[in-house]
Amino acid sequence: MPRFQRSTFLLLLSLQFVYASWSSLCETPEGKCDFVCDCSDCADEQNCGYSGKTFECDFEDAGLCGWTIEPSGGEYTWERVQSGDHLLDSGPSSDYTTGTPTGWFMSVSAVGTAFLQRSNIISPEIKHSSPTCRLRLRYFLWDSGHTGLGSTPLWASIHQQGSEEAIVWRPEASSIRSWREADIFLGRISSPFRIHLYTERSEGRKGDVALDQLEFLDCALPSPPPGINCSAEMVTCRRGGCVEQRQVCDGTDDCGDGTDEESCDGYNRCDFEEGLCNWDLRSFSKLKWIRTNQENISRTDPLKGPGRDHSNSASGHFLYVTVPDSGLKMDWASFQSPPLQPTNSSHPCKMVMYTHQFGPRSGGLTVLVAQRLLYPAWERGGALGDLWAKAEVEIVSNSTFQILIMAAIRDFAYGGIGVDSIVLSPECRRSSENNTLETIPKPPKDPCIDDPEKMCDFNADCAEAEDEAKCGDFSYVEGSSGWTDASVGSQGWVLHKNATAKEEYLYVAEASGQQLTEAQTRTPLLGPTGPVCSLSFDFALTGSLDHIGELSLRVIDSLLGPSPKLWEFSGKTGAEEKKEEAWQQANILIGHRKHRFQLAFEARAVKTQPYAWIKVRNVQFINCHTDYYPATPTGLSCNFEEGLCSWYQDNSDNFDWSLVTGMDHTIGIGSSLVVDMWSPSLLGASGRLVSFLQPPASTEMCLTFFYKLYGPDAGALNVKLMDGLGYEVILWTRSGAHGNVWHEAHCPIPHQLTDFQLMFEAVRSGFDGQVAIDDVTFLDGPCAMPRKCSFEGQMCGYSSYGTVKWLHRNGHSSTASGPKLDHTLGTELGYYMMVNTDRDVLPAGNTAVLVSPVRSGTTKTECVTFWYHMKEENPGYLRVYMKPEKGERVQIFSANLNQGDEWRHGQGNISSGLVDWQLEFEVTGSGGKSSHAAVDDISVLAHPCEDYGAMCSMENGMCIWNNIQDSERDKLDWDLTSRETEEHYPVPPEDHTLGTERGHFLFFPSSNRTAANQNTWILSPHLPATQATCLRFWAYKPHSSDCQLRIWRLSGGLTNELLRVTKLGGPWKLFEVNITSAEEYQIVFEGIKGTAGFVALDDIEYTVGFDCATRVTKPTTKLPDNTGGIAASVIVVLLLIGTLVALLVFYLRTNHVSPVPTGFSNEGYDSEPTEDRVTIPPVQNHPMAAGFNNVSVPEVRQREEE
Repeated sequence: MPRFQRSTFLLLLSLQFVYASWSSLCETPEGKCDFVCDCSDCADEQNCGYSGKTFECDFEDAGLCGWTIEPSGGEYTWERVQSGDHLLDSGPSSDYTTGTPTGWFMSVSAVGTAFLQRSNIISPEIKHSSPTCRLRLRYFLWDSGHTGLGSTPLWASIHQQGSEEAIVWRPEASSIRSWREADIFLGRISSPFRIHLYTERSEGRKGDVALDQLEFLDCALPSPPPGINCSAEMVTCRRGGCVEQRQVCDGTDDCGDGTDEESCDGYNRCDFEEGLCNWDLRSFSKLKWIRTNQENISRTDPLKGPGRDHSNSASGHFLYVTVPDSGLKMDWASFQSPPLQPTNSSHPCKMVMYTHQFGPRSGGLTVLVAQRLLYPAWERGGALGDLWAKAEVEIVSNSTFQILIMAAIRDFAYGGIGVDSIVLSPECRRSSENNTLETIPKPPKDPCIDDPEKMCDFNADCAEAEDEAKCGDFSYVEGSSGWTDASVGSQGWVLHKNATAKEEYLYVAEASGQQLTEAQTRTPLLGPTGPVCSLSFDFALTGSLDHIGELSLRVIDSLLGPSPKLWEFSGKTGAEEKKEEAWQQANILIGHRKHRFQLAFEARAVKTQPYAWIKVRNVQFINCHTDYYPATPTGLSCNFEEGLCSWYQDNSDNFDWSLVTGMDHTIGIGSSLVVDMWSPSLLGASGRLVSFLQPPASTEMCLTFFYKLYGPDAGALNVKLMDGLGYEVILWTRSGAHGNVWHEAHCPIPHQLTDFQLMFEAVRSGFDGQVAIDDVTFLDGPCAMPRKCSFEGQMCGYSSYGTVKWLHRNGHSSTASGPKLDHTLGTELGYYMMVNTDRDVLPAGNTAVLVSPVRSGTTKTECVTFWYHMKEENPGYLRVYMKPEKGERVQIFSANLNQGDEWRHGQGNISSGLVDWQLEFEVTGSGGKSSHAAVDDISVLAHPCEDYGAMCSMENGMCIWNNIQDSERDKLDWDLTSRETEEHYPVPPEDHTLGTERGHFLFFPSSNRTAANQNTWILSPHLPATQATCLRFWAYKPHSSDCQLRIWRLSGGLTNELLRVTKLGGPWKLFEVNITSAEEYQIVFEGIKGTAGFVALDDIEYTVGFDCATRVTKPTTKLPDNTGGIAASVIVVLLLIGTLVALLVFYLRTNHVSPVPTGFSNEGYDSEPTEDRVTIPPVQNHPMAAGFNNVSVPEVRQREEE
């Protein structure tokens, strides 16, 4: 064999051996689920409670990443679910990972029993974990049914073979309708284990407890370095990894094989398993430390005790102090070491210990040195969470001393402080001498005020503002001492004070903690605060490195928990040698906070000093008093060009309104306030914008504004009034698709006897739409007649007179004869106006009249549209009149038939000239039984009414076509837009009517924000039975779109398919469909969502009595009577013509030149197209002219525009 071939053969053989060895190693059970990817594709880390290289589980896969649901034996259980198409009254609105209704998560079933039921999901077996291991998860706790969450609705434990379960996590049982984030500190677990996630309740709704997006962080044991050997400052582990020198002999197995804890001769360790190791628990305080374990504290109540000792064992011992069963008599407890010999700075006594400071009972922990005097050497304040945190203290004393460890305990519901695994270095040598304190230190000064809620509330209640002096504000002499280091990692915060140089600042330094978390320092509990509360501070990130690190600010709400970061900075502000130049200032809005809260600076330096410095100074709170509301030039009137004026974001809701530039109503390129429901980062149900507190008002007020509700699943926009007690009342609401155009709204505000606030609330119903507001105006005095009134919350200024009153009702409050569903919302909660026409209430011939507010006259013809509901035999006569300020009223509409249990469309033209006018809805009794008449959604449009059947070009809205509010029939909405204004969805390059980007059309997109195959309907009015009616429309559907378009005839609650369009492509295409019906019917356009693309409609018309071959037929019933409105329009138009002729003559005689009008009209979009792009097809015999009631999918003429 030639040498080259032999070498090649040996190389291939070697590669095969290496590959086989790698595959063998990859497939060994020893390498399974140990947080290390032994396989190139990380196959050994699949279904380990996580999957893949990111060690995450989002529950999108049906395999649950290997988690299993333990049968509970009862009705209460975990289950993998989606939130569904529409927001329910329980559970999350979406999953956390995708923020959509299609994302999966784990949640609980409903439960209603007399006793507690428990459910458990269990992870696969995990081989081991490192001391830094933590599980980050997102959880949801909401008591939607107000039945109580119980003390422990959710907790986590670990189970090792042959050991009792050890509790590792217990979140605060507070009810919030939003996803929250938490870290479960697992720590070092040396043997195989499983994680259990429990929930326990006796009563609750489906989904009220939920989990999603699990991430295992920093869980792998140390791995060998890229080079051959560990660096000089590191210690080599037998298994190949490296650990830092500071981790040696610290009571924790950091190597994973015990190497770092073996050569520890001379160290004095105490894990309290065999006793107290010479630590003395005697104390002057009546509150005592005890040596115990979790099994002795409680095996049944998850809230009692630390749950485990430092070694993650439920049977392991530790020292513990909490509120005794007999009650708290003294709030501190201490224990001490035996006397120790003097030390020096080159050989200090080093003590390592692990502390568990959990729950509101934990007031803090202090290490004191007792020699002739008593002084503090180390402290850690408050509660740190459900973990054993490492602490290290160095003590230098020139005389015999003792170490005192003192805990502060608060009288709250649960929690306590534990100490375990104390390690004293060889320099901490026992002494035979006893030391005596020369003076007994005085106890801390009592607070100047008994109510702790008034401490740090930004209101000086004590002399010289003593109650505000240590709250974190550096402008107070001791203000900086209010910041307490709460770090549990290798970096922490230190306060530097130099009285001589008058210099003080907080900085990040190396710390003894073992977790790989950010350094954190916190204020005491603050607040509550007013809406303009802000925090000002200077910060500097300096040093010799190009990138120093990160600094951020966060709010930790006492009820809601940690919030997302308010502010963050990453990088470098300057060089250390140019100290003053490197400082930058930040001013951060804290805003209105209802609950007490803490502020936290969090930081992570790439390296600590002298290589990198992260510093903060001059911290000040500005205008934070809860009752401070500054005066603004425009008050509540605001165009949002220079901020929010006298409005502020509600920090207790789920998401914020965003100030967006480029789509405003005012100037088109300015700012408006927007909520993008399609944003993946938007989680939760609502976002609120709240006004400053307003004084009482003796007269009615008016809030006007412009709004957008746009998209197939936009949700709702509410205006609410909130009184001084926090009660909320809806004054105005709109929901569903309203088009990609601005609409004007008028919201009457009733007179108020007490202070009040107004609120804009964007409410999510789905995940694909946009809500916006702009040009808000707040006026004294009543509103003019609003363009639209839905009667949600109030009556819009409508009043009533006659034999009986019209009633403001909904399906819950209505009598048995009233409509069960309103038209606006399509629910029993929606409101309408109703009059009972039963003969015992409204006798035959008697009337009840509903009167609108006065509306200013205009030279333009306007259209009044409304929806009415008349049921049962002889429901009465409904007539609608236009009543001018002077003169006789003119009838514009009438109806008198039992219309069934349906809302029907009515309309009539108003031509008032310049005369002010009112609407009157008059109902005359006709002797019916259990009958009624109702109206809803009254609108005044700034253009004439479209004739029934006239072509709807979409330039003035949707004409008589209507999105339905029926969740049984559709889930989404058709919406109106144009290419010029569209910035989010794919749409046609031009409309059909105008053939330009400005022209409008209806469209329905396929977005990944909603589930595939969801549908939407638009309906025509009720149309009379017909021998032949021709429906014509233009449709656009690109080749890439997999949406569907279906046309139905709806009659008697049953549908008959007339046309189905699945493949189209190309430009706008014309469709014609013949319709015959022996009974009254409606036309339905149904869009069915795909995975991509869209379908669009334009220029819809139907000709009653004509088939598509233009043959005349006769309808068998009449359309609603509008002859009065037509006659009134003709009379007024003739009068106007005469007036205009006279004005023209006067103008020509005086040759008067008028200035060119400027500005814009708010009355709606009104275009004058110069070219009609609709092509009328030639007369020909249509294949469907003979009728097709029983044909499911007919052949339909389709032609392309030329």
